[in-house]
Amino acid sequence: MASRSHRRSPRKWHTALVPAAVVAAVALAAALLMALRPDGGTTAGHAGTTPADDTRSVSPRTTPSPHPNPPRKPKRPSKATPTATPATATPRPDGGPAKARPSTTTTPRPASATAPLAGRIRPGVTYDGVATFYDAGNGDGACLYGPADDVMTAAMNHTDYETSKACGAYIRVRAATGASVTVRITNECPLPCAPGQLDLSAEAFAKLATPSAGRIPITWTLLSPGTSDTMSVRYKTGSSIHWCGIQVVGHRNPVARLEVRDGSGWRQLPRTEYNYFLSEQGRGCGGAIRVTDIYGEALTVDGVGVRPDVLQPTGVQFAAH
Repeated sequence: MASRSHRRSPRKWHTALVPAAVVAAVALAAALLMALRPDGGTTAGHAGTTPADDTRSVSPRTTPSPHPNPPRKPKRPSKATPTATPATATPRPDGGPAKARPSTTTTPRPASATAPLAGRIRPGVTYDGVATFYDAGNGDGACLYGPADDVMTAAMNHTDYETSKACGAYIRVRAATGASVTVRITNECPLPCAPGQLDLSAEAFAKLATPSAGRIPITWTLLSPGTSDTMSVRYKTGSSIHWCGIQVVGHRNPVARLEVRDGSGWRQLPRTEYNYFLSEQGRGCGGAIRVTDIYGEALTVDGVGVRPDVLQPTGVQFAAH
């Protein structure tokens, strides 16, 4: 019995040595592979990583951002702005306006130290143009002064009409023959009436030339005539303390602005093409009014109530220049 037990023991020891040797050999081979890899990494924890993934670099998009100051388009050469000059040029033979014209800028600018609020029509300047004529009817026109017995009137061209700033201006018109006539601007001559052009009443045109002439070259200047009349104020149809339009009639010099008393101060009203100053919210309607001419003289009128379509005398008038 003892001899059998002695023979089995060596077989068990040999069998145990074989797996141990195999394990040692595998471990040695794995160590050699680890040492030979160029990146020194292992494959167990990165089985899903490919060499392409290890070496790929993703760069962000370089979408250009807008330039903070984009380059401007080159400007076109600007034309010199013509200015009003004394009329020394000979009128064009075709009857068109001569070269000397008032400035075409739409922004009013001071004419001189004596008329700081003048617009396109300025005192002391002679304008070139042409005269035509039309049937003025009862004398009413775009300025909405209403019918008048005075037939010595004219319609100012659209450009020099300048949103009704020409309304009420007195103009002396002179023909090439030396004949002249004084007219009051009561209407607007729409395009294609050119800058400098006056469309006279038929009666006024007849003072310069025969009607058959139809169109003649002229020069004209702004006047500040003598008069014994005073200005009047009129509220427009539909005016009330909630909305009103105010008009000045019979002024010696062109009106530059109209203001109404608003609380403790004055508020300037915008002017319309039909020659009324509007207070669309009703502020100042029925209160004190201050009227200023192109020379800067300001006249204040109190006690003019909101009475639509009634011509209310003021008792004041601008000084002559």
